Amino acid sequence: MTSTGIGAEAGAQAARTRALAVLRIRGRALAVALLPAAATVILLAGGSTGHFVGRGWDTARWTVGALAVLVLLAAAGIALVVARARPAVSPTVPIAEDSAPDLYRMVRDLADRLDVPAPSAIALTPDCDSWLEDRTHPAHGPPEPKGGDELGTPGLHRRTPAAPVLVIGSPFLWWMRVGELRAVLAPVVAGTGPSAHPDIAAARRFVRGLDAAVAVSAAPARGPAARLVCAGVAWVARLLLRGCREHATLMERGVAAAAAERAQAVDYGLRIVAQEQVGLAYAGWDRLLTRVALPAWRMGRWPSRLDAGVVAALTELSRRDRLAEGFASRLGERPACDLLEEPGLVDEAASLLAARLFHGGPAEPGPAWSPVAWQEYPDEVVDRTWRTEAARLHRVLDALGVRATLDPSAPDPGGPTLARVLDHLTDPTAAPGRRRLPAYGDSRTSGYDGDPRTPGYEEEADEPTGTERSAALAAGLTAALAREEHEGAHASTADTARPGCPAAAGQGGPGSPLWDDGALPLFPLQPPRTARELLADHVKAMVCCAAVDTAGATPGLDWLDGPALLVDGERAADLTPRVLSLIEEGDPAPLRAWLVESGIRPEKPVRLV
Repeated sequence: MTSTGIGAEAGAQAARTRALAVLRIRGRALAVALLPAAATVILLAGGSTGHFVGRGWDTARWTVGALAVLVLLAAAGIALVVARARPAVSPTVPIAEDSAPDLYRMVRDLADRLDVPAPSAIALTPDCDSWLEDRTHPAHGPPEPKGGDELGTPGLHRRTPAAPVLVIGSPFLWWMRVGELRAVLAPVVAGTGPSAHPDIAAARRFVRGLDAAVAVSAAPARGPAARLVCAGVAWVARLLLRGCREHATLMERGVAAAAAERAQAVDYGLRIVAQEQVGLAYAGWDRLLTRVALPAWRMGRWPSRLDAGVVAALTELSRRDRLAEGFASRLGERPACDLLEEPGLVDEAASLLAARLFHGGPAEPGPAWSPVAWQEYPDEVVDRTWRTEAARLHRVLDALGVRATLDPSAPDPGGPTLARVLDHLTDPTAAPGRRRLPAYGDSRTSGYDGDPRTPGYEEEADEPTGTERSAALAAGLTAALAREEHEGAHASTADTARPGCPAAAGQGGPGSPLWDDGALPLFPLQPPRTARELLADHVKAMVCCAAVDTAGATPGLDWLDGPALLVDGERAADLTPRVLSLIEEGDPAPLRAWLVESGIRPEKPVRLV
């Protein structure tokens, strides 16, 4: 036997040992539930044979019998909840075999090389990760097998549990080549061997059932009696989970070790190179979501080709970074997305799911939630975002009573201008560093008064600082944005409450989602913007609108940095520090100099949405 085989066998044996420990805890819980019933049987048998007679024994028989009935009823109820509670299932995009026959063929060939069962199905997740997921419901799955000697080699009298579903990160399919994807999936697919072992499968079902029971019991209940019952079920489930936690953790470690050892013999050299691509894909995916997708989601648009965008972003990275020069040469090889019959439709489905998971968007496209292609992104997202934020900025200035021009004798420009913003934020008398800009949420309901006594304006040495005018404007923008988000959330809730909407269907009905839509977004990308960031973004948006309308600049998309302003075809990369100088110190000189250099006329009105 090779060293790899010995390592895999050791990990498998450790996993099976821990699985048996979990099942013993289940057996002990059953024994505890049956103990009062056993005592009742003994007392009844003793009375019938004339051994336990007398008033005291009769009282004991009735007391223990009543206790046994209560314990059995409680145990049956808890067992029913554990058995029927639906375990959490990751939201994914299912891939049917007829839509990806080459992908299924590659995975089956890989399973044959590893000598493990093939996954029962394949699904995609909009994230840079891959795993196996058991989606057999305990109430409807195969009967629990018993015993076993070897990992993954059940006896003739036992049924093998259904193979788990292989979940693949969608960015991997678009960025990786076919050989790299196979090498990355090898240790994941190897995990189907341990999953087929009856003891490990039974232990996993038991732990998942306990976890689901805790979640079900935590749901809001009607009436004190229902809450008391749910609290009791949750207490028992948590008690059993605490007893199983260490054994379950070590079991999964053993399974992972056995799978990794088994996969060592498959494309070992390529796996080292492929792991580098995993890290690169994760970096590109994270940057694409936070810099490119998030601004679109905030506008009610979702990019329909996020995975294709990963390729563009990483290709751009390889062009800029000398360390990534070798990655561009890989693009001549066959991409893994060619294993799909219609990669565009799959990318669109994964992109919509990503918007739901990371931003909490609706499940279906609609008038206020429509897809956007990459070629439309600059006009449909970047330009609209700038003009929306510029319009909000001027509404807050109106609420603050700021005049369109400081010179009473000057004619009204007849529209919103950048000069109005510059004049208001310019404060020669303000000492820099006197007041910090409030964090997001400090003044959600304080209005636009800008009173320095408002909480959140205290001097703090470690906080970003600004003038009183910038602080008041930041507070107004914070309150305005919070109000808009609140109104949008109410409108979304009203839409999903209609009969027939997915969120109103309930978790138990056929075809209902297996995860809670009310908890979205499950993985928020970034915390809410601080007041300093919010004000800076709005002022930059106004500058960009003025540049587009008065200097012929154009909105653009930078694959690594998101929305960009293109002046004479070049990206304006030095705008942010000049804007920060204005809002934090009240000094407009750096920004005005840049405007003159770029040919932007701040006194000219701009078009807003």
